[in-house]
Amino acid sequence: MQQLIGIIIVLGSVFGGFFMMGGVFHQIWQPIELFVIAGAGLGAIIIGNPRHVLAEMMTQLKKIVTRKKYDSEFQRQLLLLMYELLQLAAGGLKALDAHVEAPKDSPLFQRYPQVLEEPKLLAFIVDNFRLMAMGKINAHELEGVLEQELEAIHEELNQPAKSIAKIGEAMPGFGILAAVLGIVITMNTVSEGATSGEIAEHVGAAMVGTFIGIFLCYGVLDPIANVMKQLVNQEASNKECVKVVLVTHVAGKPPLLAIDAGRRLVPLNIKPSFAQLERWINELEGRDSEPESGSRRGGGRAKAA
Repeated sequence: MQQLIGIIIVLGSVFGGFFMMGGVFHQIWQPIELFVIAGAGLGAIIIGNPRHVLAEMMTQLKKIVTRKKYDSEFQRQLLLLMYELLQLAAGGLKALDAHVEAPKDSPLFQRYPQVLEEPKLLAFIVDNFRLMAMGKINAHELEGVLEQELEAIHEELNQPAKSIAKIGEAMPGFGILAAVLGIVITMNTVSEGATSGEIAEHVGAAMVGTFIGIFLCYGVLDPIANVMKQLVNQEASNKECVKVVLVTHVAGKPPLLAIDAGRRLVPLNIKPSFAQLERWINELEGRDSEPESGSRRGGGRAKAA
């Protein structure tokens, strides 16, 4: 809804202002100019990016169109999934094999469908539980491995946004290219004896190419690249949450404290409180969550920690 409102404001301001100044639609409707500029931009994207970057670009654009968001329900499912996995790991990491080897067939993972819908996050979770099960690894070593992995993932996922931004910067140049082609055609009409009115019409049509290039740069591609960056940052925060949970667990902390460490990295607008997290866990385990008994449990955990 927010993106739709923004699109309406941009289109209404630009084209509404044009019409208010006495412009008419056919003056700016130049489909050939649009074809030249958009086609050149699309071709440049294909030339400048490998196939896997193009595939990721399409995936991120689809998420923008479908308005994929990570809300409080997604965070609840992620935190509770990690809590259940840590509870299983407390009885020995081998107990996790049946779940991490085929997460989509696991009844544990199936209780958290929103996490299952995120293949990159799911792969990050199961791969690192496998890593922990393969042998002894301390918290410092695990943190170093995960930081390097997250840095590589973040760099790769940011490549589509960088490519879109780069092509956006080139759009005014493609607009000038279309305008120059229009001027060439105008000069040909001059040699054929065109009237001053016809020449002016051809020049105006050619200048629309410059307008289209600038509009696509600042009104379309730059905002899209910005939204893609924000989407990648949101995905990165989910993986950072998982990383902190795993590192805290390997450091020897109880599952609740490990999950709370991950909770602290959730974006502020959807970040649950510790009381909310504890209530979710109490509901998961079917425990009574009276304040008095909850405070005793919390005190006991603090003392154990």
